[in-house]
This record gives sequence, C-alpha cells and structure tokens, in this order.
Amino acid sequence: MPKSDSGRPQADVTWVDNEAALDDAISFLLSQQRYAIDTEFHRERTYFPRLALVQLAAVGRIFVVDPLSVGRVPFTKLFDSDIVAIFHAAQQDLEVLQHAFGAVPRRIFDTQLAAGFIGYNSPSLSSLATTFAGVNLPKGDRLTDWLRRPLTPAQIDYAAGDVRYLEQIADTIRQSVDQLGRLTWVEEACEELRQRPTGPTDPERAWMKVKDIRTLKGKSRWVAQALTEWREMRAAELDIPVRHVLSDIAIVGVAQKMPKSADELSHIRGFDGKQAHGSMGRFVIESVKTGLERSTRGDLKIPSSDADDLDRALRPAVTLVSAWVSELSRQKQLDPALLGTRQDIVDLLRKAPSARLGSGWRADIVGNDVDDLVAGRAGLTFTADGGLKLISLNEDAQ
Repeated sequence: MPKSDSGRPQADVTWVDNEAALDDAISFLLSQQRYAIDTEFHRERTYFPRLALVQLAAVGRIFVVDPLSVGRVPFTKLFDSDIVAIFHAAQQDLEVLQHAFGAVPRRIFDTQLAAGFIGYNSPSLSSLATTFAGVNLPKGDRLTDWLRRPLTPAQIDYAAGDVRYLEQIADTIRQSVDQLGRLTWVEEACEELRQRPTGPTDPERAWMKVKDIRTLKGKSRWVAQALTEWREMRAAELDIPVRHVLSDIAIVGVAQKMPKSADELSHIRGFDGKQAHGSMGRFVIESVKTGLERSTRGDLKIPSSDADDLDRALRPAVTLVSAWVSELSRQKQLDPALLGTRQDIVDLLRKAPSARLGSGWRADIVGNDVDDLVAGRAGLTFTADGGLKLISLNEDAQ
C-alpha cells in the first residue's frame, strides 16, 4: 500500500496491485448482484487512451486496481458475467475498458443516463451524490497524473470516491424511475449505450473532422481525405495524438496547394524546411498523389448531419417536430437530449430503418404524433402556461 504522511487510505479501500489480490477482489464481486465501476485514464499524449486505474465497489468494499501491475483475464471474467455494472457517464469508460481488456460488462446501469428519465439534464456525479446520497464529494486535482507510482493515500481515496456512493445513487434513481414506469426505457437506453461503437476514428472518415474542411472543394477535398487517412494511421502506429503528426492547418494548406515537391511543401503553413525534405515530406507528397488519383471517382461529399438531404417538402417539418419533441420532454420530465436530437428527427422523417425515434421507448413516447403532424391530421397550439398541445384536425378544419 502506498505510504504518505496521512498513513493509509480509508478502511473500506483496498489497493490492488498483484494477481492474488485481484483474484480475491473479482471473486468477491462475482458473489454480488451488482458492482460500481469507474476508471481513470489519460489520452493527452497518446492516440489510444491509457488506463491508469480501475475502481470497483460493492456492499461497502472498494477496490482501487492498478492495471499497470495486473493482467486482464480476471476483468474479462467479471465482465462476461450477468452481474450489473453501475457506471456514471459510461461512454468514455466503455471505450477505455474495450481498448484495455477487449471487453465491456454485459449489463450496465448508467446513473447519469437514468437520471435523465426523471428530469435531470446530464447531471454530474457530484450533484447526484449531494441529491441522492446527501454527501459532498471532495474536489480533487483534475490535473492529477494517475499513471504515476506510487500514488498517495489521498489520491487513492479521491479515486475511490467516484464509486463509493454509486450503488446508493443507483438505488434511489432506479426506485424513482420504476415509480414512473420507465425502468424498461432505462434498460433499453443503457443497452443502447453499451453497444454504441467505440474506439479509434475510421481512417477513411477522419477527414470529416478536420477544421475548415468545408472550405475545400473538388480535388482538394480528396487530397485532404488521403492525407488525413495517412495521419490517422500514423498516429495509431506511433500511439501519439493526431495533432502531433500533422495539424489541421497543414492539412488544409496542403489540400489547397497540392504540392508536388518538398520545396513547394516547405512554403505551406505548418511545415518547416526540415519536415518538408524529410520522411514526413515524402509521406505528404505521396498522400497528395493518392488523393489526386482518387479524385477521378467524382465529387467527395461531406455526409449531411442535418436536414440538407431531406426531401425539400419535409424540411419545414423538422422545426415543427423539434418543438413537439422538446415539449414532450418537458411534460414527461425527460432530458431532451435523451428523447431525440435534430438528427434523430431527420432520420425519422426520412424513414431511415435505424431511426431511433421509430422504435423502442422513444417510439412509446412519440408514438404516432409525428406521423399525424406531418400528414396534417394533427397540429400544435399554445396552452395557457406557454406550453404546446397536440390537437386533432378533422377534415373540415383542413
């Protein structure tokens, strides 16, 4: 156990940094019906997230695991079980666990997500702990280097705090959700989150994240696509952030100028003479050639993220349906982001098979309202309190 002036972590916390201790911890957790879990990780200096700690808790016992000192097999055994893993804001944790262990828990309960079904909008763990557990979580140093060893007892205690009250918070939220008859909705939403794709950006699609990419047209867009694809793969190979390989400014500059030599490249913002005439310069010039070859395929279009590719006659419906979805969220005390985004509405109007508003719990809430609105069988009117009300429109009124 790490030493410091304060002696040791609180009695409920066990520091796990060897296989025997990990086996004992996992065996204990496997005997429970659920466990809380959180992670600490860094990704500022690497392409892939680097897992630094795994915090696990159940029935008053907390295990802070050093993943730098133990293997992955016990974790996969735990994750493969039907025991529910309680997270708070699980999305990044799931990505980190998938990369570190090649697996994520089979069943999850996300307290942040579940709280959205009783009217909370993306609440922090600290706010939920205050509301549902009556405690104020200590504020820690957000710049803590969790990869350093040894960690101090104070650091370990702070990390343990992220799971210390999760079971209590989850119980209270689950009870409130169940009273509203929304437990099935929460379970569906948690499974949707669990199955959401994680991991690195697809190299072929990385160009769409480049700043100012929409300023490029024609062949320049293909050059940017090829260059960004190379940057993504190079960053993954070296395990460094993509910006450390090549900046967005440099990519846009190369795509605009399409240099054919190191001398031409050296005059583009984001390059110096050494880079232009070195191995990076050769890679960049080769990517320019690749992009120009691909440009013979036709225009490279940026996939729409809004209603641009929706039938023109339906575009006004996006605003109308957005207003109704927002009103439904208010009436039912739901986080609006949970019920439906603008893209979800566009997908529904487009009748996309994967439209989230067209199936599951979202369809239970929205039901046939959208179809009725778009078809003119229903309309929206203001209520006395400034809200909206859906009214049926008979054919005479039309």
